[in-house]
Amino acid sequence: MTEYLAVLIFIVAGIGIVLFTFFFSKLIRPHNPYAEKDLNYECAEDPQGSSWVQFNNRFYIFGLIFVIFDVEAIFLFPWAVAFGQLGLYALVEMVIFILILMFGLFYAWKKGALKWV
Repeated sequence: MTEYLAVLIFIVAGIGIVLFTFFFSKLIRPHNPYAEKDLNYECAEDPQGSSWVQFNNRFYIFGLIFVIFDVEAIFLFPWAVAFGQLGLYALVEMVIFILILMFGLFYAWKKGALKWV
């Protein structure tokens, strides 16, 4: 039971530190709002038009697919370094991992998520 108490103390302390930091920063920060401060910043240029534009979610999906395959590369390097010590079981697991990712790539390709517009 004492292990749970230690975890509870750490959770309460973490939440308390965050709340104290927010409260203290609100007390000491300067508060001087004006209209120009609320404008969107666009590379030192005055914004033209509304900032509420339709954004194609295809760029988001493309970025997520890139991150997925980047993480795959991160998993492959340590596996390749230690392959001699891991044996056949690790080879089978990595083949299954790569097949799942290839299925995902094939699915994204068939759905048209990889077409750049």
